[in-house]
Amino acid sequence: MIVYANRITPRLQYVADFIGKQITGEAFQLTDDTFYFNDYIGPKINYGYETISNDELLIINYPLLFEDSLKKQDISCFRLNDVKAFFKSEGDYPFDIFAAVFYLLSRYEEYLPHEKDEYGRYAHENSAAYREGFLNIPLINIWIEEFKKVLKQKFSMFNPDSYRDQYSTFNFLPTYDIDEAYAFKNKELNRIIGGLAKSIVKGQWSMVNERVTVLRNKKQDPYDAYEWMDRLHEQNNVKPIYFFHVAEKKGRYDKNIAPSNPAMQHLIKQHADKYTVGIHPSWASGDQKDLLAEEIKTLESVSGKKITASRQHYIRFTLPHTFRRLINAGVTDDYSMGYGSINGFRASVASPFYWYDLRNEKQTDLLLHPFCYMEANSFFEQKYLPQRAYEEMMHYYNAVKAVNGTLITIWHNSFLGNYRSFAGWKDIYGEFVRVVKRET
Repeated sequence: MIVYANRITPRLQYVADFIGKQITGEAFQLTDDTFYFNDYIGPKINYGYETISNDELLIINYPLLFEDSLKKQDISCFRLNDVKAFFKSEGDYPFDIFAAVFYLLSRYEEYLPHEKDEYGRYAHENSAAYREGFLNIPLINIWIEEFKKVLKQKFSMFNPDSYRDQYSTFNFLPTYDIDEAYAFKNKELNRIIGGLAKSIVKGQWSMVNERVTVLRNKKQDPYDAYEWMDRLHEQNNVKPIYFFHVAEKKGRYDKNIAPSNPAMQHLIKQHADKYTVGIHPSWASGDQKDLLAEEIKTLESVSGKKITASRQHYIRFTLPHTFRRLINAGVTDDYSMGYGSINGFRASVASPFYWYDLRNEKQTDLLLHPFCYMEANSFFEQKYLPQRAYEEMMHYYNAVKAVNGTLITIWHNSFLGNYRSFAGWKDIYGEFVRVVKRET
C-alpha cells in the first residue's frame, strides 16, 4: 500500500506506520512524488486535495497532520456505520481516518488546557470519547476494520486477510498491581499497633479480632491471594504480568511493606521466577524525579531480572513529562494507558502502540499497552456489585475480541483474597478468566 501526500511529516509517518501495520503488518509506504504515485501499480491512497490518478482512493486531508503546533481542534462527530467519526472529509472516504487516529492515539487533547481530577490527573470527563459516548469501544480498531473493507472493495488485488500475527488475533493479558502485598501481616510494629488502635477507637471489634487472628498465624491474611491466583493461571494457561510497588518510604498513597522486608523480597522473587514483573512507581516518584530510577534498581536487585515494564500507581501520569521520565529510566513498555476513574478505552484502541511525543514531534520507542478494565474503577468509582462488574468485563471482552485486539485487565490481590468488603469479586474474576480461555 502506498500513500501520497504533498508533504511527509513525522505525524503522518507515525499514523501511516500504525494503520499500515494493523492492516497488512507493514507500514504504509509514503511518497510526495506525483509521478511515482501515478505510475505505481497496486493499491494506493491519495492523501491530498485533488485526484492524481484514476485508480486511487482519495482522502481529502484535514490539516492536523501538517501542523507543528498544538491548538484546540474541532471534534464534530457524525454517525458512520453505527459508530462515531470526526474530521469529516470529501473525496472517496467520509472522514480523515489518518488525522482522527492520530488525534486519539497521541492523546492530543491531554496537552491542551483542561481540568484535573482530585488526584491531579487528566479527568476523563474532558475527553472526546467520554463526551461523545465512545469511551466503551475500541473505536480506532473498528474504524480500521471498516477501512480495510473499503480498500478490499476498491482494489481487487488487495488481500489483507493473508496477514496474521500477534496483533491480528485476539489476546488476553491479565495484569496485577501489588499496591499492598498484605493487609495485616509483615508490617512494621508501629503500623501494626496503629492499625489495631484505629480499629479499637472505631469500635470495629470484628476487625480487631481478625487482625489478631491473622497476626497469630491462625488465619490467612485477607490480601494473600497468591496461591489462588497461581492455580487460576496454571489451570487456564494464562501468562500475567505483576507490577510491584517497592517504595521504601510510606505516604498517603504509598502503603506497601518495604522491599527490604524478607517477606516482600520472597514474594517478589517467587513471582519473578514464574512471571513477568514490572515496576509500579510510587506516588512520591511522580514528585521526586530521582525515585523512579531508585525503585527500578531496587526491584531489579530483589527480582534478579531486568525491569523494562511499568504501570503508574493510581494511573497517575502527565504528558509528556511522565513518559519521558520512564524512557530515561530504561522503561520500554508501559501499561498505564487507561483511566483510574472510569473503565474504557482512553486512547480508543485495543492494540499496543508507540507513544508519540507531541512536544518534540517524534515517535518514541516507548510501547504503550492500553488497558480497558480495572476492578477498582468498578468498585470505588462506578459503585458496581460483583455481578454488574462481571457483565462489564464481558462487554469489554466481546468488544475487544470483535476487533482481534488485546484485552488487558487490571486486578489487585486485595480483591482476590478473603477481605470481607470484596466478597464475591474473586468468584466473578475466576469465572471470567475461565470463560475467556474456554472461548479463545
